[in-house]
Amino acid sequence: MQIERVGIVGWRGMVGSVLLERMLAEGDLAGVGTTFYSTSQVGQSAPDLGAGPSTLEDAYDFASLSKQDVILTCQGGDYTKQVLPRLREQGWAGHWIDAASAKRMDEDAVIVLDPVNREVIDRGIEAGIRNFIGGNCTVSLMLLSLGGLFEADLIEWMTCMTYQAASGGGARHMRELVAQMAMLGQQSGSLLADPESGILPLDARISELLAHEDFPTDQFGVPLAASLIPWIDSAMEAGDTREEWKAFAEGNKILGRQDDPIPIDSVCVRIGAMRCHSQAFTIKLRHDVPIDEIETRLDEANDWVRLVRNDKASTLAELTPAAVTGTLDIPIGRVRKLRLGPEYLGAFTVGDQLLWGAAEPLRRIFRILRDHD
Repeated sequence: MQIERVGIVGWRGMVGSVLLERMLAEGDLAGVGTTFYSTSQVGQSAPDLGAGPSTLEDAYDFASLSKQDVILTCQGGDYTKQVLPRLREQGWAGHWIDAASAKRMDEDAVIVLDPVNREVIDRGIEAGIRNFIGGNCTVSLMLLSLGGLFEADLIEWMTCMTYQAASGGGARHMRELVAQMAMLGQQSGSLLADPESGILPLDARISELLAHEDFPTDQFGVPLAASLIPWIDSAMEAGDTREEWKAFAEGNKILGRQDDPIPIDSVCVRIGAMRCHSQAFTIKLRHDVPIDEIETRLDEANDWVRLVRNDKASTLAELTPAAVTGTLDIPIGRVRKLRLGPEYLGAFTVGDQLLWGAAEPLRRIFRILRDHD
């Protein structure tokens, strides 16, 4: 597929900056005319990709946007809703690649995660689909980590308990978490420094700070440091949140199973990690499968998933956000049969949601489109 011009919108945010970094590292934009757009800094200097200086163009300039073969956006759902319908109405037939959730469930869009659903992507391209959307970060990481079991159709139903990092909310949420931790440390420093002080005064001081009116909570609404938040996104009619609903709805669409969905339920929790989302799974297998076969299927599903031995040393060294952040690795461990019965499986995974959970599927669908005959 001939791609000569690409427009990039929303490249300064968390996902956009990681995406651009990955695309430059992999040479995805080599030989492609690239235009950077902005909603707020039109006319300022654009990133120099080696073709000489250029300036940022207006992200609402439809005449300019319509010249692009591909528009790649991390600008958010409101931008998508404003711009894409109007571009299509004006006859633009290019490819729209989007990190936002606005079009994920639309019939004219494919949610992209090619190590898991390359066949779905290829069918979409052949059918003339031109909207390719990145999936929810925890859903993408779930499907990648369990890809070997989904591919063999071994999962009858499952639950996901997620432990999601502050960066899932964006840069301002990450800053607020650090500000919360800093305030706790600074305001309790004298007690912490005195080895003779009892633990109860320190505990009382932390509790007092968490409840203080000056504790920084503008982004999260409540404390996250020294606490957690068992609610992410808006409420759904069934009692779950939209973040929890996505595991079922998006997960089955990615797998191409809208007509025969796998029941997937989640409880999504925000924790005080800076980066990387973790998930614990309870899985009902369709039949009893030997644990060594399960481990092999998990470990060999794709190039990024890696089985971690179910022992303390391996788990602590390899299966934490601190061990995984900034990498494309998706370790999965704590794999074991449960007391519920031989068809029940437990597992735990962690992955950098800014990479495989967000940026990587977008840059890979750009390459797929570029290389497609």
